[in-house]
Amino acid sequence: MTTMKLPVGIGTKTKEQALNDLQNMTLDLVPIQPAEYQSRITKAQHYMKAHGIDAMYLNAGTNLKYFTGMQWYASERMVGAILPAEGQFQYIAPTFEIGSLRDFQLLNAPIRSWEEHESPYALFLEVIKDMGMSLESTIAMDESAAFFLFDGIRQLAPSLNFINGKAVSAHCRMHKSKNELALMQRAMDMTLEVHKAAASILCEGITTTEVEAFIHEAHKRVGAPGNYFCIVLFGLASSFPHGVKEAQTLKYGDVVLIDTGCKVHSYLSDITRTYVFGEATEHQQAMWQHEKNGQIAAFNAAKLGAPCGDVDKAARDYLASVDLGPDYNLPGCPHRTGHGIGLDIHEWPYLVKDNPEPLAKGMCFSNEPMLVLPGEFGIRLEDHFYMTEQGPKWFTEPAHSLDNPFGL
Repeated sequence: MTTMKLPVGIGTKTKEQALNDLQNMTLDLVPIQPAEYQSRITKAQHYMKAHGIDAMYLNAGTNLKYFTGMQWYASERMVGAILPAEGQFQYIAPTFEIGSLRDFQLLNAPIRSWEEHESPYALFLEVIKDMGMSLESTIAMDESAAFFLFDGIRQLAPSLNFINGKAVSAHCRMHKSKNELALMQRAMDMTLEVHKAAASILCEGITTTEVEAFIHEAHKRVGAPGNYFCIVLFGLASSFPHGVKEAQTLKYGDVVLIDTGCKVHSYLSDITRTYVFGEATEHQQAMWQHEKNGQIAAFNAAKLGAPCGDVDKAARDYLASVDLGPDYNLPGCPHRTGHGIGLDIHEWPYLVKDNPEPLAKGMCFSNEPMLVLPGEFGIRLEDHFYMTEQGPKWFTEPAHSLDNPFGL
């Protein structure tokens, strides 16, 4: 381990010490309960009735999970649910999966099934007819569903009026409930502890692959299944927002960028910290501070009722004032300032230029106006906030300083 000067909290422990200092942080958590799933269905049905939508198809994945509690994976077989604007929803699935689906059910509903040689698309049409719809009805198609599902139904019923299901799902999902916020808060708290642990094991010669493996185990120690994702970058590689294919070996003076998150009862965390393994140069210090200032400018611009685009503009305006950018030009920020988060790592709404969506209570966002300096390094500080009646509130407090990233 180097004896040279390091930021506070960096390179202070062995892997074993760091892991042993972590504890399960999930034991008191309560997952989303059936009553809340039912209230989500009611909200979606009110929206559909008000907008002339007869039904929505929820495909296996996060929309099916959000509205019914059913955890299932998308595949080449149609598995999902048809949610009518009025009445009870019905599952649709292969016959041989019925036993497993019943095991995963949180809300009881009929399961309509098809055998392997039969057409699930014909069954889909049979179900909507049984629900009282015609082949001229308006169907909101899950925006995450594969094209072949939409195309299979369309081939049999070209007169159906399909619309993007985002109209329904985003309307419901982008406003988080108190219970959702509590699960996300804990996931963020867990990942921040993992960040501290990862920083503590850094030493000259350690590889990005070793750090990634440690972070996976550390997330398990705090109660998650492991990483949902993990990006670890050293030196020049930090200037590529989502990384490079080769592993890197840590050297004194390298910029270290770690971006990771986990799942807690299906809800996600996503935090990035950037610091220097060693004594930062004046240039590194200046760029780190500009990144932090841009992040704070974005946060301060998050006002209830203001357009999402204003938050992105505030960060970009600050960066332009210090000759970074403008717009997406480099050196500067090459991407939007932030994304929504919940059951998906990136979901609505987005903090991106000209997005007119008004900021409202319960919306959750990443705040990460990353700086990329081509041929040198990148700086990304990412924390999330959510909108309250009083304005924005951080899930995790931003990085403290370059010399003491975690405020220890």
